[in-house]
Amino acid sequence: MKKGIQLSPPQILVFGFLSVIFFGAILLYMPISLEKGVNLHFLDALFTATSAVTVTGLNVVDPGTTFNRLGEIIIMLLIQVGGIGFMTFAITIFVLLGKKIGLKQRLLMQEGSNQLQMAGVVRLALYILQITVGFELIGAILLAISWHQTYGWGEAFYLGIFHSIAAFNNAGFSLFKTSLMNDVGNLLVNFVITSLIIIGGLGFVVLMELWNKKFQFRRLSLHSKVTIGATLFLISSGTLITFLLEYGNAKTLGPLSIGNKLLASYFQSVTTRTAGFNTIDIGSLTQATLFIYILYMFIGAASGSTGGGIKVTTMTVLLGTVKSLLRGKQNTELFKRTIPTEQILRSLTIIILSLGIVFLSILILDITERGIPFLNIVFEVVSAFGTVGLSMGITPSLSVIGRIVIIITMFVGKLGPLTIGYAIARKVEKEYFHYPQEKMMIG
Repeated sequence: MKKGIQLSPPQILVFGFLSVIFFGAILLYMPISLEKGVNLHFLDALFTATSAVTVTGLNVVDPGTTFNRLGEIIIMLLIQVGGIGFMTFAITIFVLLGKKIGLKQRLLMQEGSNQLQMAGVVRLALYILQITVGFELIGAILLAISWHQTYGWGEAFYLGIFHSIAAFNNAGFSLFKTSLMNDVGNLLVNFVITSLIIIGGLGFVVLMELWNKKFQFRRLSLHSKVTIGATLFLISSGTLITFLLEYGNAKTLGPLSIGNKLLASYFQSVTTRTAGFNTIDIGSLTQATLFIYILYMFIGAASGSTGGGIKVTTMTVLLGTVKSLLRGKQNTELFKRTIPTEQILRSLTIIILSLGIVFLSILILDITERGIPFLNIVFEVVSAFGTVGLSMGITPSLSVIGRIVIIITMFVGKLGPLTIGYAIARKVEKEYFHYPQEKMMIG
């Protein structure tokens, strides 16, 4: 009797996310999800669903005027599933129904949450749901307080829920046509959105460890130390760079007061790495700022978080390796710990594959999207791969091929090139022998 098709955890994750995306696209394509008189092409529904599940935020249509309340709720649910992972939802439902969590489900949870070990993944899933709902509810209430005078309490709370979910899951979706540009000087909105982005971008393991270790930095694991340190550096440096480069730009920070210049610089530094909201016009930024933002979007947030990119830990390991080589050391050391060679090779592989995917996407778009400046294309592709959602305004004008390329780029960026590679690769065979070593000239 033949056995059924056996899928590996990476393959199940890929097919699982694809299923959620296509199911979401079908729901968004149906008339019950659209405003009256709106006709939506299925490719646009697929683009929106992919952007939501991959927590990106790029849009070929305006969500606030294209979809009705039901459609917006569907987008919220897709963002939530994509942000914390569909396996987290599945395991939570299993627990609520009293079902036993088997080895396969635990392996999937480990793969989906990028954990180093399988122990405690069920407990982690429940913590993730509790943390997510808690922070999103607090964020929604605070945003409603800020917006209730403009929209009334009912609508303000709904807007608060939508933007709180989008912010915590590091998705750049907004129901406002100009994102959050109208709130550029609103302290409460800026504080709430950036706090949710940072918390979601740190990762659930880091949040749990901070709480359990009573926020004592020296007691944290290497992963948490690197994540927090790199995040603080990127936020502070991004704020300073934005402030200096855009200070006199009449189309961005120029008209603002000193206080609002700093606030907008901080907000954009936080959101640029993976969240996609904006309080200043991204299309009017100087080329120097755009170049820095492209680098920040490529790096992204932390491993095991709701954010995208190659991850801050990956970049830190690579920079640590470069520093060690320049100093003549054989080992890569961070915070008085030696990084295993396997993780160095993994980091290098992720970066090379990511650069390859970004390069290929840019090349295709440069061929198909005639008339669009090259820098705009680069910005769009890196934003898609880093699941950021910022755009210089070219997304709605993309051709059919261009939209398909961005859809694929968002999907690969969300799951990661290694997961995709493991899903399509043949089963790895055990090595029974090694060839003799031989050096060659490098550099």
